[in-house]
Amino acid sequence: MAYAKPLPVLDVWNRPFWAAAREGRLVAQGCESCGHVFFPPGPVCPRCRSRTLSWRELSGRGRIESWVVFHQNYFKGFLNEMPYNVAMIRLDEGALLMSNVVGAANDALRIDMPVEVMFEPATDEISIPKFRPAPRDGT
Repeated sequence: MAYAKPLPVLDVWNRPFWAAAREGRLVAQGCESCGHVFFPPGPVCPRCRSRTLSWRELSGRGRIESWVVFHQNYFKGFLNEMPYNVAMIRLDEGALLMSNVVGAANDALRIDMPVEVMFEPATDEISIPKFRPAPRDGT
């Protein structure tokens, strides 16, 4: 069955992110000048404007900073998942990433809830990073 949800458009800036995701790794750009880790990728650091950037492998762990639950269907591919959440995840390394939280009921989501990345294969080229609840500090 073909993947029915919208897919990212690969470009010069995001291609390393999607290549790593296909391998089951989460990466983001980091600034060699000030250390800021950020997403989405771009040509300069959003904090200090340095052009000295590198891709960094991330832990894949973070916390929910905010979320919304969609009850209106805007894309046909999401129809069987209604209602679904879209969450802003603050990764342990500092970057923000928008994704879905899976493996938890929408009404169980909480601000500061610990999550960890997992990858949903979409096509041969694209795996989508999603997050699931994660224990913190052995709890």
